[in-house]
Amino acid sequence: MKLTLILCLFSFQFLSANGSVAADYELTKLEESAPPSPLVGFSHAPLDAMLRKYVSATGKVDYASFKNDPTISRYLGMLEAATPSAMSENEEKAFWINVYNIHTIKLIIDNKMPKSIKDIGFPWDKKFIRIAGKTYSLNQVENEILRPKFKDARVHFAINCASISCPKLHNSAFTASNIEVKLEQLTREFVNDSAMNQFSPGRIKISNIFDWYGEDFEQGGTVIDWLNQYSDVKIDGGVKIGYKSYNWGLNIR
Repeated sequence: MKLTLILCLFSFQFLSANGSVAADYELTKLEESAPPSPLVGFSHAPLDAMLRKYVSATGKVDYASFKNDPTISRYLGMLEAATPSAMSENEEKAFWINVYNIHTIKLIIDNKMPKSIKDIGFPWDKKFIRIAGKTYSLNQVENEILRPKFKDARVHFAINCASISCPKLHNSAFTASNIEVKLEQLTREFVNDSAMNQFSPGRIKISNIFDWYGEDFEQGGTVIDWLNQYSDVKIDGGVKIGYKSYNWGLNIR
């Protein structure tokens, strides 16, 4: 009787142990075969909400409302904690454009909304943009990251310098999924905006952007070749080029 009981107890323990091992083995196999969790991209939703509320369709900015909205501090903290080097190319391009634009807004509101950004001493050289443990100026974001890294001249029409003659501040945030469409849209709008560029037979007057950053627009030909990709009217290659005066007045609403 004792021998039978011992044998039964041993069999129960053996089966239980093997059942546990089998269960663990099956669970491990399920975990190994499961698809990896999708990576969640950086969210620019706080910026998007502010831009939609405080920036008009024509790019005029309600700086006072930006200043009074605590969302701006939260979003700046999110940017500071981000790791752009781990992002895809489109996500990183959108990230740095948004970084440039929101910090231009911060520069204006921190300096009591001057009549012109140029009233602030050396505005583009101030190092106040904190990202991933480093501090940048607006010039560094534009000329050490956006221009050399992405080599995309359309970026000039997405970043905003808080001025009337600047390409307008777009009233929604850039993301990895919309960056290509928005760059095409904003570039075409700027090129064909008669307040920014004027095309007539034998002579054109274009934005100083095409002079200051001429090399960006000449990578595959001339500035005229580049303009003809977006202009609604064909510009003759031998046309005389002039530049419009630049209005540095604040783009305030």
